[in-house]
Amino acid sequence: MGHLPAFILDLGLILMAAGLVTVLFRKIGQPVVLGYIIAGFLVSSHVWFLPSVSDMPNVHVWAEIGVIFLLFALGLEFSFKKLLRVGGPATLTALIEVFGMVALGNLFGRLFGWSLIDSLFLGGILAISSTTIIIRTFSETGMKGRGFVDFVFGILIVEDLVAVLLLVLLSTVAATYAINGSDLLNATLKLTFFVIFCFVAGIFIIPTLIKFLRKHTNDEMLLITSLALCFAMVKISTLAGFSPALGAFMMGSILAETSEVRKIEHLIKPVRDLFGAIFFVSVGMLIDPKMLMEYKGPILILTLITVVGKFITIAVGGLLGRRSLRHSLQAGLSLAQIGEFSFIIASLGLQLKVTSAFLYPIAVGISVITTFTTPYMIKNVDAISLWMEKFIPHKVQKKEKQEKKKNFSKKWHKNFLTSLIHILLNAVIIYGIFYFVDSLFSGDSKRLGFILTIILSTPFFWAILMKKREGNTYSKEERLSFISLEVVRVMVVWGLFRLIAFRHLPPRLATSIALFTTLAVLLLLSPMLKKIYLAFEKHFIKNFFESETLEKESSHRDLAPWDAHIKNVIIPPEAEIAGKTLHELKIRETYGLSVALIERGELIITAPGREEKLFPNDRVSIIGSDDKLDRFCDLLKIKKQVLTNAAYKSFALHRVFVTEKMSFVYKTIRRSKIREKTQGLVAGVERHGERILNPDSNLMILPGDILWIVGDNDKMKNFS
Repeated sequence: MGHLPAFILDLGLILMAAGLVTVLFRKIGQPVVLGYIIAGFLVSSHVWFLPSVSDMPNVHVWAEIGVIFLLFALGLEFSFKKLLRVGGPATLTALIEVFGMVALGNLFGRLFGWSLIDSLFLGGILAISSTTIIIRTFSETGMKGRGFVDFVFGILIVEDLVAVLLLVLLSTVAATYAINGSDLLNATLKLTFFVIFCFVAGIFIIPTLIKFLRKHTNDEMLLITSLALCFAMVKISTLAGFSPALGAFMMGSILAETSEVRKIEHLIKPVRDLFGAIFFVSVGMLIDPKMLMEYKGPILILTLITVVGKFITIAVGGLLGRRSLRHSLQAGLSLAQIGEFSFIIASLGLQLKVTSAFLYPIAVGISVITTFTTPYMIKNVDAISLWMEKFIPHKVQKKEKQEKKKNFSKKWHKNFLTSLIHILLNAVIIYGIFYFVDSLFSGDSKRLGFILTIILSTPFFWAILMKKREGNTYSKEERLSFISLEVVRVMVVWGLFRLIAFRHLPPRLATSIALFTTLAVLLLLSPMLKKIYLAFEKHFIKNFFESETLEKESSHRDLAPWDAHIKNVIIPPEAEIAGKTLHELKIRETYGLSVALIERGELIITAPGREEKLFPNDRVSIIGSDDKLDRFCDLLKIKKQVLTNAAYKSFALHRVFVTEKMSFVYKTIRRSKIREKTQGLVAGVERHGERILNPDSNLMILPGDILWIVGDNDKMKNFS
């Protein structure tokens, strides 16, 4: 009889425990991640009456692989285009929240008498919210399409990126056991350069490679290729002095811009789930009941700090980012928890052996409590935010309303920022070329390296100096921005020249010869350099936007892009609209709203026609923006009610990408028969960036349109 290695027995024990506990947690409606943690505790040495894992070192190796796959999958969902779409408000709010929570964690850690490293890691643990828990709760509570949900997901997108940066910065602090301003600045600049250069180079190469392989690969080969690229970037990240997690996240975000991203996500999901389960089970193994009891006071205090601190920082960030008061409060209530990234940060401290043993159980304790509180806060987000608005000073609310009326978008500001980003990207590419060539040449061959660096980087020098932005210089702001940009161009080119020349040439000749020669080349060969650079830029932009035409939707994009959602109300007997037809009421024409569904006793009327009447006690689903729905409800004195009827659970908002092959293309909405086929209605149309809410029935459907249809889930599956 053969002998099984201890790790195989341990793996079987881990998976059996995880399977049993997660089935139980699924039945009682709790997050699967929490079930994995409980399963890990049950198979640990702390539970003496159950079998326990014996080969912990191998488990930790698999857990590290789990972190790599979790970050890779997170990168696949990230997409830098999403970061550009969420705009300034979400970015500003996320940064205020993260830095605010890091500061609070550090403050209370020091008040508890903990070390500087423990306090900093505590701040990182408290800073990042749980994407998994929030997505699951929004889905189960029917919050899809709410006006504040896109704001919440925008914050989560920025948080994911900042969390990866936190991992790197905390590793740097842990290595020196002190906070050194210059070291942190150097680490931040090095990290920024690494991220930008890898992303630009990756977007230029990877989508083209995937497109080429698509014709010659099956699902198995695509999976292997994706994993190979992931671990290649992990290796590059490690060689550059960064964590493997950063490399996995970067490759995931690069593959997120390819045409095969949805298929890769589908293929990687089982692998991610397997290794992710092992990681979270390993988290549970580190729970010490004695430690939890000993630190129950700090756990309860830090849980309160997490909930209150996140709420306040997000609400303040939302207001500073010019989001509405209600959306800011709702986002703050939704994000008041910690999750999977917190465990990764806590495990980093243990792996580096720089944090105390009590920090990990404390993180788990806070996560468990906030995991239970989050669904209740999200379910009651409307009632709580309305109650809180009563205590907000009238000056704040008045100022917020005035801010909405102002137009902050100035053309010169946008042009200036775009040009500055353009200069930064090209400077990073030039430095990357220099760094790569410099690593290949040494000693007597350095002059050859200098010549090669200049040849390769000249098109990008041309782009910095010669490619100008559009716009006039008539206004004062335009003139100042133009002068500032010209100064920045010269300073950047001068700095890069000095760096390259001093590295490869004698000091006397370095700057003068290099600058004179290269400027002459730029002037003489400008047309050719322009052609080369524009070809590079065109290829990059084509690859960057390659995934834009995908028909399938990601977990974040299945929410309405408008500030609109479905509100369920009951028609009171005293309402003036009772007994009138929808045609007579003209709800769409007057209020910009649409009636999606009417429930009258046991009768369910989906997508009611214009001759349908509204009767007292009808339960009606209405689609529109928050402001218009509130105005409609206030006018009719209808009490806001949340309905739980099963009919509503099967009736939801769906996104359909229109192609040439669809039967209803080039037809009006009325002639398309979408109402009859889906028992639903077209709530919105997105066309070339323009969003049309509650469109007219005579609007023609064109290829490339995105339809937002409220309809029966089962019929929509067949329709899509």
